[in-house]
Order: sequence, then structure tokens, then C-alpha cells
Amino acid sequence: MNDPSTSTRQVLSLGERSLEAGTSSFEAGVDTLQSLDPLVLSLLILAIVAVLLGGWWLVRWFRRPAGVRLQRLLSSYDEVAVLMHPNPDPDAMACAMGVAAIADSVDTETTLQYSGEIRHQENRAFRTVLELDLENVESSSELAADAVVLVDHNTARGFTGAQTIEPVAVVDHHPGNGTGTKFTDVRTEYGAASTIFVEYVGEIGATKVTDDEDTGSGLTLSPELATGLLYGIQADTNHLTNGCSNAEFDAAAYLFDAIDEDLLERIANPQVSDDVLQIKATAITEKRVEGSFAICDVGLISNVDAIPQAADELMHLEGVTAVVVYGESDGTIHLSGRSRDDRVHMGETLRHAVSDIPMANAGGHARMGGGQLSVDHMRGIGPSDGIDRTEFEERLFSALSGER
Repeated sequence: MNDPSTSTRQVLSLGERSLEAGTSSFEAGVDTLQSLDPLVLSLLILAIVAVLLGGWWLVRWFRRPAGVRLQRLLSSYDEVAVLMHPNPDPDAMACAMGVAAIADSVDTETTLQYSGEIRHQENRAFRTVLELDLENVESSSELAADAVVLVDHNTARGFTGAQTIEPVAVVDHHPGNGTGTKFTDVRTEYGAASTIFVEYVGEIGATKVTDDEDTGSGLTLSPELATGLLYGIQADTNHLTNGCSNAEFDAAAYLFDAIDEDLLERIANPQVSDDVLQIKATAITEKRVEGSFAICDVGLISNVDAIPQAADELMHLEGVTAVVVYGESDGTIHLSGRSRDDRVHMGETLRHAVSDIPMANAGGHARMGGGQLSVDHMRGIGPSDGIDRTEFEERLFSALSGER
């Protein structure tokens, strides 16, 4: 049987040897530092301090809420260009309003810009009722500032030189690989990008105001901004019935007491043009239905914004769970799809349907998607054999049923 006192002595001896080794190593380290040139030693100390300060700063930066970080980023510029996607919808315009409000709170000027056209009656009403000052651009040289913020899309497109744009910030809810050089917030689980800006407003601590109140300094949530953000959420979620996350309901509740109901009603109920009604009628009467899927070619059109409206109309048909409507304008076929079928991811469905047609692009979310393809390329220009409209519809039905 071992003597306890012997074991104790062994442990103490081991501890003494470890302490001696540690002391020796420390003394060796001190000797090494003392032997260094004073200039080298000073630079080494400065480098260590810089690393510690940099790590502390990064921890503090990323612990700040995203809205606060965006506000601080915007404060570092005198002016930024806020770029919406081509043919902007209420969600994109509301996000641009959000950036402008945050920038204004730190005295940064903004110019809200877009490519394409604003033709959908709902989009035109949104712009007119909220009195938005928006500028159209056709090339990158027309952007108002070198610092560009992308909202509701994450890769600039739709104008000459778009591929050269490196945005400083990106805020979006669509799938994609685009990022900002200094700030990126892409939440594909959200139903609308406007929801993200509602959270920013709350994180920054905005003051809700009415028209007759003195806003003073800091970020304010005006009735116009609140109404715009709420309608942006409603537009992208079909009035909170499609593609919502809990965040959309939380955002709507936060905005509720700040909106202007008259402005909201005027945006939501614009007059409809004759050509839109005609295209809706064509979609209803000329649709082709197989099982629970409906497809319609509405032919030559002058208003491409009528296509998604026609798709929305077809979704009201009893027994139909997914629809695709397409039409031709200026040599391009425009597609719009809607789905309430758990088996059909509409964005992926459209992407698969056009995957081997040169120069075609399509995509979107589970419940809605869109795309464009050149008529000439569909007919066979390029490395493909070409297909006609009937074959194209067969592809769409196959993609809807998961066979493609």
C-alpha cells in the first residue's frame, strides 16, 4: 500500500518542476524581447494593440442591430444612389423610401433611381399618391452617386453597365449571390423586403409622427413612410395571405397606428386600364387546364405588367393550384407564375422550363415567379434546335408536375 506522504511529495515535486519550467520559459521570452531592436519592439507592441482594438471594434460592430449599422454606413457618405430593380413594384419603392428616411436622419442626400418603366396601375398609384421623386436611368453613367444601395434585388440589372456596379449595401429578400461591399442583408425567408426596413426603423428607434408634428432631428416614421412600407408588405404577400413569415405580421402590427388610411385606400384601389382587363379576359377564356394546373398564352401585348395580374386572376379558379401566364412584347416572351400547391415551387418550375433555351432567365419564390426569353432564341437561334409554343407549354406542364 502506497504511503500517502510519498504521493504528496511526488505531486509537490512535479508542481515545482512545472513552475520552474514555466518561469524559465517566461524569462526566456523576456530575454528575447529585451534583445530586440527598440524600433522592432515598438512596432510589435503597436501591432498587438491594433489587433486587439480591431477585434474589439469588429465585435462591437457586428453586435449592433442591422438597422443601426446601415445608418452608420450611410452617415459616412455625402450622397448615395438608391437603386430599385427594373420596373419597380411597391415593395421596391417602399424600401427606397426607407433608405431615404434613414439617410436623411444622418444628413446624407439620396436619389431614388430605377431602370425600365412604372406601368402597372398599382405601381403608378403608389408613386403618385405618395408623391415619390424617382429618376429613370438607362446607363451606369446616370447614377447619381458612386455609392449605390440596392434594394429588393441583390444584383444590378436592366441598364447599360449594370454589371460593373459594386453596391456598398444590399437589402433584399430574393435568392441570389449579390452582396454589398460594406453591408449585406438578404433574408430569403421573408415575404417582403419592406419588412426588413420596418425592423430597421424599430432598431434605430424612430419616432412616429403625424403631419402636424415637428419631426425635429433623428429618424421619423411619417404617415407616408408607414403607409408605403405596409403596402409594400401587402403587395408582395397578396395582402398577408401568401409567402408570409411571422416577421410580416409583426411589421404590420408595428406600422398600424402610423399609417394614413386614406393614402392606403387610394393606392389599393386604382383605376384599371382597358388593355389590362382585356388580357385578364383572355387568360380566363383561353386558358389550358390539365389537372390542377392552368397555362395561358395571352399573345401580343403592350403592357407586360398585365401578365402577373392575369396570373393572379387565374388563381381564383376553383380547382386550380398553380398557373403560368405568358405573352410577347417586343420580341420577348414574359412569364409569370403563381402557386398555392406545396408540390410546386414556382421559381424553380419556371427556371427548369427555360433551362436549355439560350439567353432565357427565370426564377423566384415558392409561391410566385417570373422570367423572360427571346422569341428568336426559342425558335432556334443559338446552340438549340428550337421549339414552338405548343412544345413550350408541354415543357411548362412537365415542369409543374415535377417531370422536368
